[in-house]
Amino acid sequence: MLQIKDTLVSLDLVEEYFKCDLSQCLGQCCVEGEAGAPVTIGEVRAIEDVLPGIYDEMLPGAKRVVEEQGVCYVDEEGDLVTSIVDGRDCVFTTYAPGGVCLCLLEKAYREGRIPQTKPMSCHLYPVRLDPVGVMTAVNLHKWNVCKCALKEGRKNRVRAYEFLKEPLTRRFGQEWYDELDLTAREYLRQKKEEK
Repeated sequence: MLQIKDTLVSLDLVEEYFKCDLSQCLGQCCVEGEAGAPVTIGEVRAIEDVLPGIYDEMLPGAKRVVEEQGVCYVDEEGDLVTSIVDGRDCVFTTYAPGGVCLCLLEKAYREGRIPQTKPMSCHLYPVRLDPVGVMTAVNLHKWNVCKCALKEGRKNRVRAYEFLKEPLTRRFGQEWYDELDLTAREYLRQKKEEK
């Protein structure tokens, strides 16, 4: 692990290549799994604030779920997570031509219609954050759904931390990311020299 300020960054995040390839995975990270995406109370409030601006674009089943239980629920592990439809799709799932799953919150943000309200856990994925005492572990989650992203990253020579620059900077700040980038480059240089 690399210590960057008050975080412990997994070497996988620096060593692994990663670049999402929606044409291959079709955005399955928004669909697969046993629960919705982890959210904070602040994120729930922000999502509720922008909900009127995206509600008409939500799928009928998602509207029904939101009307019945809201944008989030507490899962079996006691975590606050985004609501899901029929035990599968996040309520903010929308589909592009070709069956590509997209996040409606992300789509509306990219179109300049709402502020960035995509949950941090989604924006950071495949990074997962775990408390370790007073530190935060920054780990790369590995999942079969993302095998094509590993292949695409390798093909384009994009490291996971580089691909995730925007969400990592959103979560930890530019200074933190710059320190990670510098440390990662030095680590990779030394590793190459040792071979």
